[in-house]
Amino acid sequence: MTTAGTPAAPGGGPLSGVRVVELAGIGPGPFAAMLLADLGADVVRVDRPGGPGLGIDPAYDVTNRNKRSVVVDLKAPDGPARVLDLAERADILMEGYRPGVAERLGVGPGECHARNPRLVYGRMTGWGQDGPLADRAGHDVAYIALTGTLGMTGRPEEAPVFPANLLGDYAGGSLYLVVGVLAALHHARVTGTGQVVDAAIVDGTAHLSAMIHGMLAAGGWQDRRAANLLDGGCPYYGTYETADGKYMAVGALEGRFYAEFLRLLDLDDLAPAHKDVSRWGELRERVAARFKSRTRDEWAALFEGTDACVAPVLSLREAPHHPHLAARGTFTDHAGITQPAPAPRFSATPTSVRTGPALPGADTEAVARDWGTPAPVNDDPVTDADRPGPPRKAPQ
Repeated sequence: MTTAGTPAAPGGGPLSGVRVVELAGIGPGPFAAMLLADLGADVVRVDRPGGPGLGIDPAYDVTNRNKRSVVVDLKAPDGPARVLDLAERADILMEGYRPGVAERLGVGPGECHARNPRLVYGRMTGWGQDGPLADRAGHDVAYIALTGTLGMTGRPEEAPVFPANLLGDYAGGSLYLVVGVLAALHHARVTGTGQVVDAAIVDGTAHLSAMIHGMLAAGGWQDRRAANLLDGGCPYYGTYETADGKYMAVGALEGRFYAEFLRLLDLDDLAPAHKDVSRWGELRERVAARFKSRTRDEWAALFEGTDACVAPVLSLREAPHHPHLAARGTFTDHAGITQPAPAPRFSATPTSVRTGPALPGADTEAVARDWGTPAPVNDDPVTDADRPGPPRKAPQ
């Protein structure tokens, strides 16, 4: 068991010395565990035989980078005991089952805390551990739909725009789970007492809209799409198509940025439209016409180095090559995969991508040795020697 005084290894990240057990799932749970692993925690992913119900080739699943994997069949006679052996030696355990499933499998909070009272037990669900929908299946789109956040996106005459699974699964789910387990870890190290962290995507996503609810109560936000300053209703905060069918993003909210924006578009006569909502339609039309006159890259070059708050809308493959992101190392290449580098950054305990995606069961012997648990017969015979080199090139 690690303690509050365990020093971090140089270069290992601020969570070096923290042990985490991740009961394998999909979506927000693996991403949360990846973030802890990126920050230096020793994350052991407990994979199930046959892998998750939804997923990609494990060699490409970067949400499993910086982790180690063992395979455990929780329905086998010795399965729960093997997980409890890990939980006894861990600081944090995270699972993403429906409410009650971990208890039925014999690895719920009661069983784990009986072995390790200091354990932080993180639970990741969409609906939460209680409430009328707690036992219902769901995915990101349904969770954010009920919170009102999905309904904020898109044009008023069109369907809401689904922001992949970034808003619900990862922002409202994973990040709140990480904040929760780290806060609970601090409490456990101060008091010696662990606890259960109930991280629900509906709760986290609703929490993200706190400022908007304040504006709504104050009369500064209309409860409909594309009618507000930050949701596409404002002509100087949004996106515009360029001559080559690509887009520029505009965020010229403040007066001085708006003035610079108009100057570069040669539309200075529209300065009074900044605060005159009655002229926003005219402003949008003329700005749109200007952007259609040049290509995205031509506009990007024009706005480069200015405070007009305008940027090109890049694709996933383009983003790593942008000069600013390249200079900062925002993306990195590891084992043949281009991927976002760990974030945020730390001056004393820098982070890195130390290992590629953990392959199911590849670390069983190493984990047993390092954590001091009994060495079982591997349920899925993948060994360290079976780890491939750089994965084959991903399809374009």
